[in-house]
Formats: sequence, C-alpha cells, structure tokens
Amino acid sequence: MSDYYGTLGVAQDASPEQIKKAYRRLARQLHPDVNPDPGTQERFKEVSAAYEVLSDPAKRDLYDRGGDPLGAGADGGFGQGFTFTDIMDAFFGQQGGGQRGPKSRMRRGQDALIRLEVELAEAAFGTTQELTVDTAVACGRCSGSGAAEGSEPITCETCRGRGEVTQVQRSFLGEVRTARPCPVCRGFGTVIPDPCPECSGDGRVRSRRTITVKVPSGVDAGTRVQLSGQGEVGPGGGPAGDLYVEVDVVPHRIFNRRDDDLLCDVHVPMTAAALGTVVDLPTLEADTGTPDVQSTVPLEVRGGTQSGEAITVRGRGVPRLRGTGRGDLVVRVVVDTPSRIDEEQADLLKRFAELRDEDRPAGQFVPTHKGVFGRLRNAFGAR
Repeated sequence: MSDYYGTLGVAQDASPEQIKKAYRRLARQLHPDVNPDPGTQERFKEVSAAYEVLSDPAKRDLYDRGGDPLGAGADGGFGQGFTFTDIMDAFFGQQGGGQRGPKSRMRRGQDALIRLEVELAEAAFGTTQELTVDTAVACGRCSGSGAAEGSEPITCETCRGRGEVTQVQRSFLGEVRTARPCPVCRGFGTVIPDPCPECSGDGRVRSRRTITVKVPSGVDAGTRVQLSGQGEVGPGGGPAGDLYVEVDVVPHRIFNRRDDDLLCDVHVPMTAAALGTVVDLPTLEADTGTPDVQSTVPLEVRGGTQSGEAITVRGRGVPRLRGTGRGDLVVRVVVDTPSRIDEEQADLLKRFAELRDEDRPAGQFVPTHKGVFGRLRNAFGAR
C-alpha cells in the first residue's frame, strides 16, 4: 500500500491545513496543464490519491489503522471522493468545501439611497425631517418564511437537501466530479411547494413608510447620512440593509459656500467707499426661523476701500462637521459708479477732481494678473 504521507511530504501527525498546503504546492507543480510529461501525470495521480485519503477524516483513520480506503479504485485516478473543486482549491487557494452545501434563504437586504433637498441654513445648523420611502419589508402574512399558512419548505428531492448536484466525467486524469447549484431548488436545499400568496415565496413585500432623518450641522452637498437597518429587508425575512440619505443643498439667495466659509458680495456707492460706512449684513442664522437670533451684523467698510477688496467676519461661517468652531464670512466689496448724474452732481464731481488734481488723469497700467483678477484672487483666497 502506498505511503500517502510520504507522497505529500508531510508527517503522520500533520494537521488538515498542513496537508492541504502540501497538496496545493505539489498540484501546482505536477498538474498536466503545467507539466504534460507522462511520468509527471502518474505522479500527479499519486498525489491526488494521497490527498483524497488524508483530507477525509474517515479515510485517513482507516488508512492509519492499516486499511485501504481506496480499495480497487486506488488506481482509477481520483477515486470516489475527489472533485474538480479540489483542483480549483489547489490553484486559487480557496478554502476547500467552504462554499459547498445548501445556502440559506435568509439573506441580508440591499442598501438603499435617497436624496434629501435642504436649505443652506439647514445644512449649516442641522435639521430633522420626515421622509417617505418605498422599500421592501418583511411579509406580514408569512413572517418572511415565503410559505403559505400551514405549510413549510420541504427537502429538495433532486439534490436531497445538499443544494448542489454533481456531474461525473471520465478523462485521461481519471474520474472528475463537477459540483454546481441544484437547478430545482437553486441551491437552497429546500423547495416551497405552497408559496405565500402575498409575497409569492420571496418573504418580503413593497411598502411605503415614514422615517425620521436627523441631518447633523455642517453637512455639505453630497454628504451621505447612514441610517443602519433602514434599507431593504432581505429575502426570506433576512436583516435589512442600510439606508443612505444624500444631501442636496439648494442655492442661497445671498451666500455661496466654500468649505466651511460663506461668501457674499456687498455693493456700496463710490461715495460710501471713499468716506467709509457701516452696512447691516444679513446672517445665515436668520433663515433658521429661530426667535431672538441676531438677524444682521454690522459690517464696517473703511474709507478708501477699493472695489474687489474682501472683509472677513470671523466665526460667522458654517459649523465644522467633524470639529469645533465655525468658518468665516468673507464679504467682497463692489463699488458702484453712478451711470447717470445731473448737472449739479457733475459740477461737484468736476470740482472734486480739480481739488485732487484728477481732472485729466493719465491713468495707471498694471499687469493683468496684478489687476482685476489678482484682486479677485486676493478677495477669496487671502485671510
């Protein structure tokens, strides 16, 4: 009788994992697709027979006690217990038998995604909203089993509950067995002879329900809020997946958002820009509808402010989503030049120009990147 331990190169007390590892190593070297030499093919058959015996606890025990677990089939190639899956295990490192057997009808449901439209103030300071969603829920009539009342799944007669069927073929390598899911029970090992009329055997139905969504402060467009266990219920009454709520922020009439900062423009007359003024600037808090919030803050425009200059109001931006504090409010000043003036106003401006020796200004030319675009960059980039 062959020395199966010696064939695989393992000790007699080798663990199943050590035996599997030794077989994988040898199979990759000796498989006919890799090495077609006739002598190598015989060696591969020996290794395969050794693995068939030592990987099966019952056959290994019989062999250790001096018996012949393969009997007359020892020279027939792979014997009775060797399947095509074992070769796949050797080449791709799968856990032998880990995926075999019937699969459960109860499976986790899919995740779901819906979009929620919120105002900028709601995204900044948080909100709680009620959402109506249409998802799969457990069938109330069969409680998720899929079987009609008074019945239950029965063992599949085709695969006898194994969930798979085996096809046996003969080749130059010997007897090769290929396992595939049972076409009758689809791999479950059981069939439902009398399906539930409400869910047609799926164990779930579509239903519309209302859920409460709490949007944290500081979220931005594209942020997803995860609601665990609020997604689709799985087949067979399996656990529900998660529901993801993706935030979509409606454009604001005054403010734009950049990270945690708020940006806006304020238009002032040229006289106010020259002399200086104080402007009442609306706050984003006023949009929340909360009583007694400060609806405006004073914005000081210093005398001599040029068009395009930025004024930063610290701590008036958006609260940070994963941190403390708030961003800033950056206000760009736009100086408005009057397009229509009357005769008296024109005389006053001429007199003003004469006093400043600007009645015939020569003008000043600067490179473009230091002019208008440079000022715009400074307005929204510098702090």
